[in-house]
Amino acid sequence: MRIHHLNCGTLCPLGGRLIDGRPGVLRGASLVCHCLLIETEAGLVLVDTGLGRKDVEEPYPRLSRAMTSLLRPRRRMAETAWAQVRALGYADTDVRHILLTHLDFDHAGGIEDFPHAKVHVYAEELNAATHARGWVAHRRYRPLQWNRAVQWKTYTAHGEAWYGFRCVRQLDGLPPEILLVPLVGHTLGHCGVAVRDAAGRWLLLAGDAYFDRREIPRDGGAPRCAPGLRLYQRMMDTDRNARRLNQERLRELARQHPAEVRIVCSHDAQEFAQATAGH
Repeated sequence: MRIHHLNCGTLCPLGGRLIDGRPGVLRGASLVCHCLLIETEAGLVLVDTGLGRKDVEEPYPRLSRAMTSLLRPRRRMAETAWAQVRALGYADTDVRHILLTHLDFDHAGGIEDFPHAKVHVYAEELNAATHARGWVAHRRYRPLQWNRAVQWKTYTAHGEAWYGFRCVRQLDGLPPEILLVPLVGHTLGHCGVAVRDAAGRWLLLAGDAYFDRREIPRDGGAPRCAPGLRLYQRMMDTDRNARRLNQERLRELARQHPAEVRIVCSHDAQEFAQATAGH
C-alpha cells in the first residue's frame, strides 16, 4: 500500500508562538489538517477529509462562525481532499472508503465530496455527533457537512489488541493492514487510525489525541505543549482524564516501539512536514 500525506486545510489562529512555537506572538499561527490517502486493492482510502469544497465556497451556515473566528481556516480549494485526489490523477469515484478519527468540522468537511465512499466511524462518535449537547458540541459537529445520503459503517472495539490498545480489526471491505484504534477523550468516540506499510512498519494517525509534537517526545524527555494549544485541548475535550491517559499511553508506545510504530497527530505543521519528507 502507498500512503500519501495530505494537508486538507490550513488553520491560522491568532497567537503565533503561543500556539505553533515559531517566533512572533501577534501573527497567525499555522496548523494543518493532516489526512492520509491510501492506495489499496480495495480502491482509494481517505483517513479524515479536512475541509470540503462547500466549506470553501460557502462556509456559512455549514460552519460555525465562532469556530472559524477562533481557528481562522484558509479557504483554499486546492487544499481540499477532492482537489488533491484529482491532482494525483484520480477521480472522486476512486475513493471507495473514508475512515474518520472523529466528526469535528475540520475532519469531516469533505465527506460529501466523495459520494461513492463508505464512511467508517466509531459508533460512539456518530452517536455523539447526531445527539450533540452543549455549546461546544453544536459548534464542533456540523451535520450540514454529512447529513446527505452517506453510507455509514459503525464499529465498536473487538478483536486482538494492538500494542496493548483496544482496536477494531477487519474493517468492512478494507485490508487487515488498516485498523481503528479508540483514543477517546477529545471526543467521546475519538479514534486513531493505524496503517501498516509494505515494510511492516505501522503509521498511527492519532487525530486530536494530542496537538503538539512535543507532547509525545521521541527522546524520552518531559512532554511539552504550547500554552495556546493546551488551553484549546481543555476547551474541546469531553473526558479530560481519558485524554490524558491516552496521551501517556501514546508516549509509552513511542518509547517502547520507535522502530515499529510512527505516531503523528492531525494539526502539528512540523510533524506533517517531516512525514511528507519521509523523515
